[in-house]
Amino acid sequence: MAAESHRHVRIIGLEIRDAELYRRYREQMTPLLHTYGGAFAYDFTVAEVLKSETPAPIQRVFVMRFPNATAAERFFADPAYRAVRTEFFEPAVGCITKIAEYDE
Repeated sequence: MAAESHRHVRIIGLEIRDAELYRRYREQMTPLLHTYGGAFAYDFTVAEVLKSETPAPIQRVFVMRFPNATAAERFFADPAYRAVRTEFFEPAVGCITKIAEYDE
């Protein structure tokens, strides 16, 4: 019997204020994401939010998967990632809504 595989999952909603800067952020951070075993499992643009627990606007929803929570923490703490986030993500994104985070 094969060993069970557990992954760490994050589901995030964003308010995108500058689509071009956000595109550049994703382009720059994705190779680094892959070095930590991470990937985007799903990625959606949202036309209408019918229900939300927060008043934060959401136009983009995505699911990120990592091999485990430690890999996710290491990715988000990586200085190279932090630099890309500062340059592109922060000016491109308004509100960030963490919808869920769990291990499957």
